[in-house]
Amino acid sequence: MQEIKLREDYIKLGQALKACGLVSSGIEAKIVIQDGEVKVNGEVDTRRGKKLVDGDIVEFNGETIKVIK
Repeated sequence: MQEIKLREDYIKLGQALKACGLVSSGIEAKIVIQDGEVKVNGEVDTRRGKKLVDGDIVEFNGETIKVIK
């Protein structure tokens, strides 16, 4: 499980995938999110701009990201 430490109050879903190296670009992030391949807190979320806050869990391609403050 990877962790993302927040610098602000939130990070957007697309940015989180890119920051953890799970996608190589914002365009790739947009595609996998819109295709329903990404789960946030156990549910598919198709919004690239979804704001992730402390405690959120993102799952994609067998990887898990935890957002921490």
